[in-house]
Amino acid sequence: MDHYDSQQTNDYMQPEEDWDRDLLLDPAWEKQQRKTFTAWCNSHLRKAGTQIENIEEDFRDGLKLMLLLEVISGERLAKPERGKMRVHKISNVNKALDFIASKGVKLVSIGAEEIVDGNVKMTLGMIWTIILRFAIQDISVEETSAKEGLLLWCQRKTAPYKNVNIQNFHISWKDGLGFCALIHRHRPELIDYGKLRKDDPLTNLNTAFDVAERFLDIPKMLDAEDIVGTARPDEKAIMTYVSSFYHAFSGAQKAETAANRICKVLAVNQENEQLMEDYEKLASDLLEWIRRTIPWLENRVPENTMHAMQQKLEDFRDYRRLHKPPKVQEKCQLEINFNTLQTKLRLSNRPAFMPSEGRMVSDINNAWGCLEQAEKGYEEWLLNEIRRLERLDHLAEKFRQKASIHEAWTDGKEAMLRQKDYETATLSEIKALLKKHEAFESDLAAHQDRVEQIAAIAQELNELDYYDSPSVNARCQKICDQWDNLGALTQKRREALERTEKLLETIDQLYLEYAKRAAPFNNWMEGAMEDLQDTFIVHTIEEIQECRVGWYDKTSPSDEQEIGRISIEMHGTLEDQLSHLRQYEKSIVNYKPKIDQLECDHQLIQEALIFDNKHTNYNMEHIRVGWEQLLTTIARTINEVENQILTRDAKGISQEQMNEFRASFNHFDRDHSGTLGPEEFKACLISLGYDIGNDPQKKTGMMDTDDFRACLISMGYNMGEAEFARIMSIVDPNRLGVVTFQAFIDFMSRETADTDTADQVMASFKILAGDKNYITEDELRRELPPDQAEYCIARMAPYAGPDSVPGALDYMSFSTALYGESDL
Repeated sequence: MDHYDSQQTNDYMQPEEDWDRDLLLDPAWEKQQRKTFTAWCNSHLRKAGTQIENIEEDFRDGLKLMLLLEVISGERLAKPERGKMRVHKISNVNKALDFIASKGVKLVSIGAEEIVDGNVKMTLGMIWTIILRFAIQDISVEETSAKEGLLLWCQRKTAPYKNVNIQNFHISWKDGLGFCALIHRHRPELIDYGKLRKDDPLTNLNTAFDVAERFLDIPKMLDAEDIVGTARPDEKAIMTYVSSFYHAFSGAQKAETAANRICKVLAVNQENEQLMEDYEKLASDLLEWIRRTIPWLENRVPENTMHAMQQKLEDFRDYRRLHKPPKVQEKCQLEINFNTLQTKLRLSNRPAFMPSEGRMVSDINNAWGCLEQAEKGYEEWLLNEIRRLERLDHLAEKFRQKASIHEAWTDGKEAMLRQKDYETATLSEIKALLKKHEAFESDLAAHQDRVEQIAAIAQELNELDYYDSPSVNARCQKICDQWDNLGALTQKRREALERTEKLLETIDQLYLEYAKRAAPFNNWMEGAMEDLQDTFIVHTIEEIQECRVGWYDKTSPSDEQEIGRISIEMHGTLEDQLSHLRQYEKSIVNYKPKIDQLECDHQLIQEALIFDNKHTNYNMEHIRVGWEQLLTTIARTINEVENQILTRDAKGISQEQMNEFRASFNHFDRDHSGTLGPEEFKACLISLGYDIGNDPQKKTGMMDTDDFRACLISMGYNMGEAEFARIMSIVDPNRLGVVTFQAFIDFMSRETADTDTADQVMASFKILAGDKNYITEDELRRELPPDQAEYCIARMAPYAGPDSVPGALDYMSFSTALYGESDL
């Protein structure tokens, strides 16, 4: 005797004295059972063209009892006896009771003699047993017993209705609203539930009974007056009548189940499509930003002034501080969204997502690489231009200083050389003038280097494309022209003085000596003043002031390798690993103020025009790249663990199995790279029970989901190189020659997947379509929520079969397309 039968026997098949006590205590129950059981029997006997009038009399010969069992079971009983004698009747009843017993039902205190003698109590008990076995036993909701399942079904169906609270199969039904709610829930057009009143039970009950009989083919098994007039209606009578509603609406229940499955599948597709749209938009926006930014970074048109170039450098710093960091986060989030979407698609048995052309993650990475290359080149160009302008400014200032000094020295010299003071001078004065002129010639010769320097500086400014070269050239030309004129005047004055000296030999020798001594001293003084006023360039901090040493050594890119090591060597549950990684991420983020301080220090050093730092091998570019890679790596690692949790929960992998997979993977990942090569992966499979042999057969075993390691061993995989190549195509679709831990986990869990399939979805649509090969728009709108019905209608192709009707839709191709087996 199975569990159900023992349960029902305990619940309802009471000993004989209990039946007597029940009937004696409440005769109304016997009356209700007579009417209900008779109506129930007739609802089945009429299918055979007969009925009963008196339940205890019409079953006495056993013929209609055997016929009833044949109708409700669909099976043939032993051939009945046609005689009229008592022995023939007992034989027929025994054949019926034996058939009931063959169905696993133990009859308590019910014998053929009592039925043949017309014992009302025993006859009702026998009919109740038949009702339990053939009308109620198969009712089960969420693995409950038949009675509990029927009660739970009633509670769920009537839950939305006001004034209905089904807690049992007796007084909960007295006001009739429960029956009306069941009908309205499945056939709302038959009853105007809003007009029913709880204080009018007779109207409610009669309304439900009449509607059920007229439109649902459920015979009237109860009397409204008996139910209202009884303190506690008979539970067996109520259950029998309610079970008829359950069976009448079972088709709708199947349709509801099918609709729920379809809704679930469509919801997954809609969510995935939204994720795909979000990815496409984020990828497009990021690529568009990169497309706009690269030309700006590749613009190498120099500015004329140091101030303008400094402004360009400041704009570049704003780009680094303000504009690029959000895009770094967007790029990281894009990769995380892509990985999460692919995981969701794998878990829902959907084909992998293939972004539109040019929007692959690899495309984003390539574009990002071009951006950073342009960024690096732009910064180098800026700094070189600033150095160039610095040198130009220095040369221009040096030109101005030397030109000013020279112009100051030449001021009045032409007038002096044009003087004819020698015409009235004495010999001594002439000699003095001649010596003075010689001193001037010496001074003039000394200034030759300065003029050449001025010309050389002007030439260098021209070669370096100084923006104010025309004015420099004009001034230089003026100096050179003046220098040539001074040379000519000097020669002319010397000739005049020498002619005059011959006439004036008595010029004072002392004055001449004075002139000789004064000229070199004046020349030295002017040279010293020029040297003191000359400008120079410094390139190190030590040449200006004491510097802070080792400013670039405040951080190091070694943290990146630390994350990789942690993600590989972590133990404990995936949740523990995720918590550890997030704590590590938090500790990393705490370094952000130091990065900001480094940026400030870097800016101050650049503004001081210091471009070399002998105290460190790192520069700010190294720090920025390392910091961005560090943030991206920790975010990507956290996402990988989250996807492993998602895979574990969806595939039913235990933490013990996950630890075993990780331990085996780490054992063969000897270089701690987080990936396995083909030979390492093959060895890892063998360690988990896979037989990588030479026989190219496919798997032949079955899985034991309670013990995944034993499951792998019992799977019976026996594959050669061809089969191993097939497995590698699954775990390494891009043929990179390595297997990540996420791909390894996906492969190890794919055999235990409990996901919906195209065949299951197709079968669900077939139920909604009433077993047709197509479905109409009206049927979709009736059975599915509005948004999902319109989703299907927009994507289903017209049905082209031979039995097609206008508006018919092809749900078969739609179902397969959901799983990538054909195109919509």
